[in-house]
Amino acid sequence: MNIDIAIKQATLLLKKCDIKSPLLDSEILMSKAIQKDRKFIILNQNYKINKISLNFFKSLISQRSSGMPVAYLTKKKFFWKHEFDTDKDVLIPRPDTELIVEETLKLTKNKNNIKILEIGSGSGCIILSVLNERKDFTGIGIDISKKCVDLSKKNTLKIGLNNIKFLKSNVDNFKYGKYDLIISNPPYINQFDLKYLEKDVINFEPKLALNGGQDGLSEIRKVIKKSSELIKIKGKLILEIGFDQKEKVKKLLNKKGFYINKVIKDLAKNDRCVICTKI
Repeated sequence: MNIDIAIKQATLLLKKCDIKSPLLDSEILMSKAIQKDRKFIILNQNYKINKISLNFFKSLISQRSSGMPVAYLTKKKFFWKHEFDTDKDVLIPRPDTELIVEETLKLTKNKNNIKILEIGSGSGCIILSVLNERKDFTGIGIDISKKCVDLSKKNTLKIGLNNIKFLKSNVDNFKYGKYDLIISNPPYINQFDLKYLEKDVINFEPKLALNGGQDGLSEIRKVIKKSSELIKIKGKLILEIGFDQKEKVKKLLNKKGFYINKVIKDLAKNDRCVICTKI
């Protein structure tokens, strides 16, 4: 069977299963199956696929039809300027989260020797993206999951950085150092709303990285409390939030001695990122 026929069949199957981008997903998974880039797939529609590769492709499509995210099937996800390794134990990096990287780079444009902490580092994509462009900065990333820490270390080696450490730690118990900048994308989805998430998310991504407790703010409270203890005076906190949490989060920040600089909207024009200063 050639690429063209295999992708057409896969696209039809994914479409029947209500997968949002059936053609694109089929092309990406074909790239995985035959170990060629997507450009090759598009330009070589008559390329004959061997039996082993074809069976592998069909297996990938079958898993995708059940809702398994493409990033978990390929074990990779592009974020900011790099392709990061990922797996089912780690939240998949989102385009909206690139706001944290963008705002951090703006804030530190003319700064030197900044010390950064990321609370809940996941795959490490946020802090690694920042430190790759700020080579004289140093950073620490903490996560409660050992699997996340191990993956972050793997991504650090992949990018080739030596100005970062990743540690397994509960946010409440972490007491190491004082920081010029703290960044975090904590779980912020109300636990009662988890069931309304898309099946790709709720059935496959780790609940630990999604569940924000009864009001969606339990982990945010912890991050704000710990940040108020670890951040230097005039230090910045950049925090990703849910679309409807702006006012409540601002009150929590004010109570812990933070001045709100601004709230950034995401690609869908929803409130997504709070930038504040410790006073």
